[in-house]
Amino acid sequence: MHSDFTYSKAPSHTWSTHSEGQLSVDVHETKNELIVVAPMAGALAQDLQINVNNDLLTIRGKREVPFDSALDQTHHTECYWGPFSRSIVLPVDVKGELSQAEYKNGVLVITIPKRSIHKKIPIKIVED
Repeated sequence: MHSDFTYSKAPSHTWSTHSEGQLSVDVHETKNELIVVAPMAGALAQDLQINVNNDLLTIRGKREVPFDSALDQTHHTECYWGPFSRSIVLPVDVKGELSQAEYKNGVLVITIPKRSIHKKIPIKIVED
């Protein structure tokens, strides 16, 4: 097997540019923050976009095929190459503007501080 791979665009006849793969994620919670972990081997940091909008986290990116030759035949395929995205509803209120992301060894780790709400909001009952 050739170990000197370079990342390049996928042959257009092999992978569809219209489909989008779904990214696997883990969501963990500590006392003060949410930690979202997403393995994405083969993606480059500059190809990733991460957005938090209220309680919705969206991760988009792409993984380029790690070889630059036309394929005569594919025997087995499990890895997804091309664009991917994942949107998840976060389980708690967060301070999205204070989020941080680290991408190392093919694993994205997003840390999002939780918004602490200690205020009880009474709800008025209206009778007909």
